[in-house]
Amino acid sequence: METNGVPLTPEQARAALADTDRVRASATALTATPWPTWFFIALTLYVAALPITVAGILADGRWLLPRPAWMGTMLAITALYAALLAVATKSWRDKTGVALRMDVLPKRATVPLMVGLPLLLVGGPLAFRATGQPAWLIAASLIGAAVSVGFHLTFARLHRRNA
Repeated sequence: METNGVPLTPEQARAALADTDRVRASATALTATPWPTWFFIALTLYVAALPITVAGILADGRWLLPRPAWMGTMLAITALYAALLAVATKSWRDKTGVALRMDVLPKRATVPLMVGLPLLLVGGPLAFRATGQPAWLIAASLIGAAVSVGFHLTFARLHRRNA
């Protein structure tokens, strides 16, 4: 390695490599920064609403609303979530120059989330349909919201540790 035509000493080369590692760690921390608070709240509300909305779609007959109203609600909240996700992602990329990434999070956190959350959000409504007990929906909504909060806090802790 050379700097302005002068070869680096072994100590300078090691220092340059250490700087590279710090930049890499900083970039990882930046891409693992938690979502903006407004989007975290929107995501948590979306996760909490999904079991109830899915139950309305799966329920026999008219449970609180007609099935087409539940379908419209599901489409509306999903479209709203997708739009807010696009805004949050674009604003973060504009602010930092990097995209938010899930792949920098520990697999021990993301794999159970990716497997468990869909089971929770669909399992609660299926249990409601089988039993008619709304407690399944309340439990699924509360657990889903708690998982969202917990994942956000893990994201924030990872960022603080790497920053």
